[in-house]
Amino acid sequence: MTNQTSAATLVYDIHDSRYLNITGRCTLRCRFCPKNNGSKQVHQYQLALDHQPTADEIIPLLGDVHQYAEYVFCGYGEPTLNLATLLTVATEIKQRGGRVRVNTDGLGNLFHRRNILPELSQCVDALSVSLNAQNEQLYLQHCMPKLKGSWQAVNDFIRLAPQYIADVQVSAIDGLEGVDIAACRAIVDAAGCGFKHRHLGLVG
Repeated sequence: MTNQTSAATLVYDIHDSRYLNITGRCTLRCRFCPKNNGSKQVHQYQLALDHQPTADEIIPLLGDVHQYAEYVFCGYGEPTLNLATLLTVATEIKQRGGRVRVNTDGLGNLFHRRNILPELSQCVDALSVSLNAQNEQLYLQHCMPKLKGSWQAVNDFIRLAPQYIADVQVSAIDGLEGVDIAACRAIVDAAGCGFKHRHLGLVG
């Protein structure tokens, strides 16, 4: 199912999950992101947005929550940048008995200048956080963050997140120059999170 209002795909399905595309804005400019290499497509879905969708736009597209293993806030933007929509929609999904996961770059606290994890914990079951490097030099090289202090902020977020949300997975991408997957895994293990080993070029 897709919604083509304003030529925007607001929801899209992969396997048994429904994905929610709530922003095109991001705190990173990752060199490896298809968005930064001329494509905003995932599978058959075009994810370009011309505005920040509201909860009123997303909620009618949720469908039957019992038909999906989970709802995933994930597009080619950082979902926590449209926090009001995320929280309202996620709360609605939980009230209907659904499961919610947020794919994030872990910079929501830095962007909002406060700890947003208490708010997320009220309506989010799982977090998938992108780490993508074992040190600041490689993080800056590959992820090109827009905000100062991003490397420290994502590490702080990873360490803090399990205190609020039980299911936290942190990923790194195999195939990025200089990235040591074992070293990334060690950071994640030390933070008490699960590790997800991703591979360059595989999206969705």
